[in-house]
Amino acid sequence: MNRTGVLIFEMAMRHLLARRRQTVVAVLGVAVGVGFFLAVSAMMVGSQRDFIDRLIDAAPHIIVSDELRSAPPQPGLVAYRAGAVRLRGYRTRNEARGLRGWQLILDVARATPGAIASPSLTGGVTLRLGGRQEALAIVGIEPDLEARISTISERLRVGRLNDLESAQGGLIIGEELAVRLGLNPGDVVAATASTGSTRRLRIVGLFKRGQAGLTDQAGYMLLREAQSLLGRPFIVNRIGIRLADADQAEHVANILERRFGYKAESWQARSADLLSLLVTRNVIMYSVVGAILLVASFGIYTAVSNSVIDKRRDIAILRAIGFSTADLQFLFVIEGLLLATAGVLLGWLLGYGLMSLLGSLRFPIAGDPEHLPLDRGMRQYLIAAGASLLAAMVAAWLPARKTAKVDPVDILRGAA
Repeated sequence: MNRTGVLIFEMAMRHLLARRRQTVVAVLGVAVGVGFFLAVSAMMVGSQRDFIDRLIDAAPHIIVSDELRSAPPQPGLVAYRAGAVRLRGYRTRNEARGLRGWQLILDVARATPGAIASPSLTGGVTLRLGGRQEALAIVGIEPDLEARISTISERLRVGRLNDLESAQGGLIIGEELAVRLGLNPGDVVAATASTGSTRRLRIVGLFKRGQAGLTDQAGYMLLREAQSLLGRPFIVNRIGIRLADADQAEHVANILERRFGYKAESWQARSADLLSLLVTRNVIMYSVVGAILLVASFGIYTAVSNSVIDKRRDIAILRAIGFSTADLQFLFVIEGLLLATAGVLLGWLLGYGLMSLLGSLRFPIAGDPEHLPLDRGMRQYLIAAGASLLAAMVAAWLPARKTAKVDPVDILRGAA
């Protein structure tokens, strides 16, 4: 910084110290704006990240099901693809549901570096106990693999996922269903499939209430026992895949669907509507907190504007001794930036304190006390500082332009 710059900086400091009340008010305005920006954005961004993490981890990144997005081509059309053949009134062949060649799908999915694939079979049964009946969608799984592709094991209130292997006919259901049927861990309940097959199942675990992706009408059991109960031996109708990089789910799902024809849905496709809502939520959040910072900059505008009016005589003298209009505008912009810098530093402390207070609060969620998810990253601090300094520079520059209208001759003669 040259001598002129140093002199301008010293004059800016003297101006601010001379009007301490206005300076304190302007600094506090920026500090409160920055502090609440940090607190609000920490909650909003933190809750959003927590939501997305739960969304990604709650279920496999890719689910390959035995659904087809379009009807398979008929053999006649395949055989005479290039011929003038038109088939009508043919009888379609009914095929058993399930993934054909699911072992090959598993091998291809596992060929992706870091990928884990788990087969499963879903089907409907009816639970009967003491004259009461409840429909239940059972999911036959391999516990070790399923625990690695989802967070099911973390959402158990009672029992462990591996208990399915240690108990014959083991079944894990939700707490709400257990309450409705009056079941407790260790109790036995009869289950009847649509084929008429009936088994006695033992409750070995309970899911917590209110878990995303888990309804109270779903239950888990061993894959081979589910195949036996549903009368579908060696059949699998769902493959869950977890990738090392969740962002690659869309790409890998497209590859699997093109190769095998079965519907492969990524977590992004399953949650497209929720993700679009998050974008709207972010726009609203940054609009509101941006308005807070803009209002805080009004204090700087008022302080600099009053300084320009009060220092008209000083401005005239400075211009008379050789300071240019740009130097004088720079002087008042420096004043605004000094106010904003002090406000940002104080606002960072205020925001840190607010986040610490919010982080110490605990709320009961689904029966468990949990802390507010907060984003304490430097990104929000830098956004608050950048937005505040930019707003302060504009707020200071607007009144600083008035220095160009000051005529030193009129001022020094006492005409104005």
